[in-house]
Amino acid sequence: MDGKARGVALLVAGAFFMEILDATVIAPAAPHIAADLGVEPVSVNVAITAYLLTLAVLIPISGWLTDRYGARRVFTAALTVFTLASVGCAVAVTLPMLVGTRVLQGAGGALMVPVGRLVVIRTTAKTDLVRAIAYLTWPALAAPLIAPALGGVLSTYASWRWIFLINVPLGLAALVLAHRLLPDVRADRPRPLDRRGFLLIALGTAALVAALETVAGPDPRWPLAVTLLVPAAAALGAATAHLRRATHPLVDLSIFHVRTYRATALGGSTFRAAITAIPFLLPLLFQLSFGWTAAQAGLVVIALFLGNIGIKPVTTPLMRRLGIRTVMLGSVLASAACLAGIAFLTAATPLLVTLTVLLLSGVFRSTGFTIYNTIAFADVPPARMTSANTLMSTIQELGAGLGVALGALLVRLGETFTGTPFRVAFLALAALLILPAIEAFRLPTTAGNVITGRTAQPPRPAPRAS
Repeated sequence: MDGKARGVALLVAGAFFMEILDATVIAPAAPHIAADLGVEPVSVNVAITAYLLTLAVLIPISGWLTDRYGARRVFTAALTVFTLASVGCAVAVTLPMLVGTRVLQGAGGALMVPVGRLVVIRTTAKTDLVRAIAYLTWPALAAPLIAPALGGVLSTYASWRWIFLINVPLGLAALVLAHRLLPDVRADRPRPLDRRGFLLIALGTAALVAALETVAGPDPRWPLAVTLLVPAAAALGAATAHLRRATHPLVDLSIFHVRTYRATALGGSTFRAAITAIPFLLPLLFQLSFGWTAAQAGLVVIALFLGNIGIKPVTTPLMRRLGIRTVMLGSVLASAACLAGIAFLTAATPLLVTLTVLLLSGVFRSTGFTIYNTIAFADVPPARMTSANTLMSTIQELGAGLGVALGALLVRLGETFTGTPFRVAFLALAALLILPAIEAFRLPTTAGNVITGRTAQPPRPAPRAS
């Protein structure tokens, strides 16, 4: 992997970090934002939802825009919008102004990350893909753990406006690097825009994300969530039927016939949902059940981050020595065991034991994310890479949102039926990992060998469905 390719991967990783950071950094600053804008703290949730909804709606069109206008132009335009919108968020003086600038932020984030990742996977040789994906994985591991602490510290000791202003120097530096490093990937013959497919997917994903947000917040609104799920199911069902018969579909669903891609899209998204819920639930467990302060809880959760980072140098050698299937299955099963271990932690558990369980959970979280991100496009033909990347980006965004909502739902069910709500939630999440474990077990032992250097020739891709 040469220096320019490494620079492109790091550039996209930085953009990915900003996008994830801004999805989660507002929550701990909500009371300060509300006091400054003269609204109730719960009202600030609309700024979070607006950002996530915009991401969900616009990600599906990112592939078509890249083919039509070129990756460099779309990426730099998206990065410019994201950076300017961050300034708008920082100077907002009313809640509607904050929500409007958050929508613009979401528009930038929805395009810059999928487009940047598409450039990486289309310009990187299969044998270098493991290293490139490793760079793209760390933001998903680090940002959700850093954001709560960063948002809390800045809003408490400086101003909540700084949680947006920190994007400005990062965005400006990224713009300079993008003009120098990013190749102008585009299609020779751009396909026409599938307007019906886009509208159906946008409506379905927007309704689904809105439904998830109504139950993930501090004041769940179940009737509204159920009401939103009806149009979500109808629109996504109609979108599936349309995409299967369209001549030029917005995304090509036949890509699911590629086994390694399907394992990532289905099993990997389930794994992501379960694992994403952990940093959301742990601070609540420590504060509500253990009686710890927010500072104590935040410091202990750092053990997850240390596990994420500590295993990074040996993840690639593990894949090369043991094979992707073995490491994937081991990561899923070990993550389930860690979830079960967390379920039985109590305030009386020695701190060293708690830290060890969280450290191990972070280790297998990291190896699992890296494995799934690496193998996702291992057997996808180059001609179908744009559609595969667009579909994967949409699925991953929904999977991450589902994890937080599912965690909140499981805790509330545990409160209703048992006296140990967090134990119920963590054990249920562990049981959920049965699906990715089955998907991993069904993979051939040679899966992904070409990208880890275990074989010289890639397996033949599955034929496109007629």
